[in-house]
Amino acid sequence: MGSPLPGGSIARTRPLSGHRGATAAAALRNTSVMPREKQAAMTPVETVQELRDGNTRFVTGRPLIRNVRAQVAIEEQFPFAAIVSCIDSRTSNELVFDQGPGEIFSSRIAGNVIDASVLGGLEFACQIAGAKAIVVVGHTLCGAVKGAIDQIRLGHLTSVLQRIEPAIEESMATFEHRTSSDPRFVEAVTYANVRVAMRHVREDSGALAVAGAVVDLATGRASFLTD
Repeated sequence: MGSPLPGGSIARTRPLSGHRGATAAAALRNTSVMPREKQAAMTPVETVQELRDGNTRFVTGRPLIRNVRAQVAIEEQFPFAAIVSCIDSRTSNELVFDQGPGEIFSSRIAGNVIDASVLGGLEFACQIAGAKAIVVVGHTLCGAVKGAIDQIRLGHLTSVLQRIEPAIEESMATFEHRTSSDPRFVEAVTYANVRVAMRHVREDSGALAVAGAVVDLATGRASFLTD
């Protein structure tokens, strides 16, 4: 069936040709999702490594084979991680980190900012449902980051973009041109915004196992932050 990966998931091989391959593929698609015992045994370090491994599979075009419909129908869920990311249509957490139904909690909000509703979801994910780490994920060319830099005002979106302003302030000192037309400034704010969100999660929820990453839309690769 393949070799075990960190966190207890199984590395599935590509389907073989012929009838024997079809039978093997059918068996692989019936592999179950994360069980309670493996979720409980995982550490935060193993959790982040599983996401790193999943991203590598995504980037190299070798996602695991899953019976997605069967996974959706499970009666209980034991996701090992909670991810906060942007609502950008190109950055589905399940795709970028190659995780199926029942394996991660996914909270999505413009600019991957942290507010009370996001924190409430994270508290459920970790304190009730047992997720072992929280990961804040930003991405390149983020429209919310650009909008915050240019001080866009639009209905309820205004208050969301204002939550990115601390990251803008942290990034201003080393840049002369501070507009969304400067890709280096946008990138700096994007990384700073992830770090600001990580601090908010730690300070407002008390969570200690918090990581961050930025996804490059051009390559699909997630660069994990050291802080």
